Amino acid sequence: MTDLPTFLTAHPDSILIDITGTQGSTPREAGAFMLVSQTALWGTIGGGQFEFMAIANAREMLAGSGGKAIMDIPLGPEIGQCCGGRTQLRFRRLTQAVKGELEAKLLGEIERLPEVYLFGAGHVGRALAAALAPLPFSVTVVETRQEELANLPARTKTRLVPMPEALVNEIAAGGAAVILTHDHALDFLIAREALARSDLAYTGMIGSATKRATFAGWLYREGGGERDWIERLTLPIGGAVVRDKRPEVIAAMTAAEILTALGAYRIRSSS
Repeated sequence: MTDLPTFLTAHPDSILIDITGTQGSTPREAGAFMLVSQTALWGTIGGGQFEFMAIANAREMLAGSGGKAIMDIPLGPEIGQCCGGRTQLRFRRLTQAVKGELEAKLLGEIERLPEVYLFGAGHVGRALAAALAPLPFSVTVVETRQEELANLPARTKTRLVPMPEALVNEIAAGGAAVILTHDHALDFLIAREALARSDLAYTGMIGSATKRATFAGWLYREGGGERDWIERLTLPIGGAVVRDKRPEVIAAMTAAEILTALGAYRIRSSS
């Protein structure tokens, strides 16, 4: 999907549709929004006939042929949907004031995104950065090699450092550390720092069952680790159900693991 600044530049005459309230089962939550121009869309408020009706209303407003500023839509059989709830929508033309409000909202959302640090930008690291790019994370790729930081997704942050393990303490609580460097010894040092923290939602390392056993032995004998630390380590990343070593497949499976772990952490933290 085109990023928001690009869309706004290409389609300055647009309608902002935002969900102001919901009752019962709905496809999106209050606060979700989308933009509609006469020829393009950005974002979604849930899809289906419900969204089609909202888009049509927005384009009537743009054309000056009608359209409502507020809609209250029941998501039932009468519109061909089966969610069963209701959703209230607000429609506003994209003035400078509305645009400023929207940009502030997005900035706030970005600042609250969980942090995912990828240590290593080899084949799997780059594939994982691409898989995470459209997801609600702040992604930072850490490398010791300048050339490996090229051709990453646009919103990806990068850090070029001689000692990647020193950056583990910068990850905000509830974040993730994914270890994919070209050096097993470096992997072990980074993992030791990550597992020493009990407030990370996910710590994962690329490798195999043999690498896991080797790391566990090193961690207890030389790394100063506690016996239960290894229980917080996902190694190998990507699970064992789909046995496919292509970087893109490993990345897709690992992205799912990270989503699950960070979501579970947020639930535990809020309960």
